[in-house]
Amino acid sequence: MKKTLAAAAAAAAGALLAVQASLPAQAAGGTTFTATSNPVLFVHGYTGNASNWNTMADRFRADGWPSSYLDQWSYDWRQSNATTAQQLSAEVDRLLAATGATKVDIVSHSMGGLGSRYYLKNLGGTAKVDAWVSLGGPNHGTDSANTCTDTSCTEMRIGSAFLADLNSGDETPGAARYATWWSPCDTVINPDSSVALSGATNTRTACLSHTALLTDATVYAQTRDVVNR
Repeated sequence: MKKTLAAAAAAAAGALLAVQASLPAQAAGGTTFTATSNPVLFVHGYTGNASNWNTMADRFRADGWPSSYLDQWSYDWRQSNATTAQQLSAEVDRLLAATGATKVDIVSHSMGGLGSRYYLKNLGGTAKVDAWVSLGGPNHGTDSANTCTDTSCTEMRIGSAFLADLNSGDETPGAARYATWWSPCDTVINPDSSVALSGATNTRTACLSHTALLTDATVYAQTRDVVNR
């Protein structure tokens, strides 16, 4: 699992460089950022880091979002997702204080969806999050986690105690808006059906790799429109 995801992370870095030169122009009519737009907190996945979001953050900036509203957060991806959730809670509070906003939007990739969901469900996050996005999240587990040993990765195994607790009861609690994107060509999240959540808006993408979900222009535009409602 670690080898597979590490390779995926390396591929993502190359993909990010490839698309930087072809960032889309602003949405028709100019900026899509408004006085009611929330700051966006980006949460990377297993073996990832803040730079995974460079392309998407640049696209948000091109559409009018100030850099102060785009938080490319990093954390120790080896630790339990419950620990990540606690640190995420502090980061949300910091971002709200820095921007004066009352709520944030969370955009997560892969395992980043688990810690952020834990925050919403168990740490009061539903009061501070307007929209939550999962791009290729192992929300119900993935068989590619069967060979890893990091605490965070074992929590991604199908049937893990962590996922059983996270998915018990309402999968999309509170008034926050939940949305997921999954690709039929994602070889890291198996089965594909793992991503979708009951109560969320679940979108199938074109044939994209796991890391391409971070850089695809269509996925970006759809994500932007969801968080900016």
